[in-house]
Amino acid sequence: MKQLMIGNEAVARGLYDGGCAVISSYPGTPSTEITECFSKFDDAYCEWAPNEKVATESAFGASLRGKRSACCMKHVGLNVAADPLFTMSYTGVNGGMVICVADDPGMHSSQNEQDSRHYAIASKIPMLEPSDSQEAYDFARAAFEISEKFDTPVLFKMCTRVAHSQSIVETREKATDVEKPYEKNPQKYIMAPANAIRRHPFVEERTRKIAEFSETSGLNRVEKGDGSKNFGIITSSTSYQYIKEVFGDTVSVLKLGIVNPLPEKLIKDFASSVEKVYVVEELDPIIETFCKNIGVDVVGKEMFSITGEFSQKTIAKAFGLSDKENVKVDAEIPVRPPMMCAGCPHRGLFYVLSKNKLTVLGDIGCYTLGSAPPLNALDMTLCMGASVSGLHGFNIAGGSETEKKTVCVIGDSTFMHSGVTGLINVAYNMSNSTVIILDNSITGMTGHQQNPSTGYNIKGDPAAR
Repeated sequence: MKQLMIGNEAVARGLYDGGCAVISSYPGTPSTEITECFSKFDDAYCEWAPNEKVATESAFGASLRGKRSACCMKHVGLNVAADPLFTMSYTGVNGGMVICVADDPGMHSSQNEQDSRHYAIASKIPMLEPSDSQEAYDFARAAFEISEKFDTPVLFKMCTRVAHSQSIVETREKATDVEKPYEKNPQKYIMAPANAIRRHPFVEERTRKIAEFSETSGLNRVEKGDGSKNFGIITSSTSYQYIKEVFGDTVSVLKLGIVNPLPEKLIKDFASSVEKVYVVEELDPIIETFCKNIGVDVVGKEMFSITGEFSQKTIAKAFGLSDKENVKVDAEIPVRPPMMCAGCPHRGLFYVLSKNKLTVLGDIGCYTLGSAPPLNALDMTLCMGASVSGLHGFNIAGGSETEKKTVCVIGDSTFMHSGVTGLINVAYNMSNSTVIILDNSITGMTGHQQNPSTGYNIKGDPAAR
């Protein structure tokens, strides 16, 4: 059956049709809709977890029991999940496990622009990267097969444009009978040093095998050009779409769907078939650096930006092509910054804090908007939960006079995510810190998801509050 789907919906359907039985996630734009769409399948289990570390560990527990599982997060959420991520690389899996991570080039809703491919390389876990909704569906299904074949969790990288753009998806019959029996295996799953040291060689051998698999996998493909261009382009993800829109079939393209480990022989063979090779990839020069390390001469970041999103226009401009679609507007278009919802009670609080000239340490979420004019109330926003921890350190460094005129603000979902441990630190180490929890009883900035403070689960059923 063919349907029009955004990329995130296609991932959810691919995971479900691939036999996924359990998903645990924390919402984070642009990944949120994967879990929301998956929650509509009543014969599979789905939950919002307090944070990404908990979600990853819950999904791992389901995998350990023999069920195919997944967790979803945005790129900075992978920072929170990094602790279990690196060790899961050593343990491997039982049932297949997929870790969906959505990057945000251009920082449309994020505090940084990190490239999650670094985590795949550092943790030695394979990473798949689709370029449209059909691939999002197909790759999600394939991720479970790769996970179980090579005894590894699989990272599944989306980005804002692929996650939220729509294209036609043709679905297939749902996989069945994928549950594996659980068998106690302390040497594999108890990562005490004596066991872990024996698992590291397994990880290295697994990486070699996956790299070999990557050479012939259909997830990577060469598209021969018509010969009118004498160069080739290596690319992946949404950059592939821009290349095709700019060049059509006039240029040969090596389109990579497995971005870790990269296929050395396939890249060398492709490079030898053209006179010159360009690498087009958003954010960091991961593919470019790999090519140069294996002796393939490529042109990359000297032509293309290391920051922000690409587009058809930026690609055309980099190659010196005319931009026929460039429309100039004489009138200055006003900016439309994000703002608090009409009637939001946070507005009054920020007004009072600003009026009293308090130092206010902020956090990630709706209350970040307190930094915008005319309120101008915030002094700092770092990461989830940092307002509480940072306030403690600020007050310790500043003493009693600082304590009297400094507060932090944090929302209910973020407090549950990682603010509570900072508050424990305040209580334990006894700084006189004023923590204001802005409780709007919902996870606001990502689109009103439930959390442990709301009294409802992802299905809307009553839950412990």
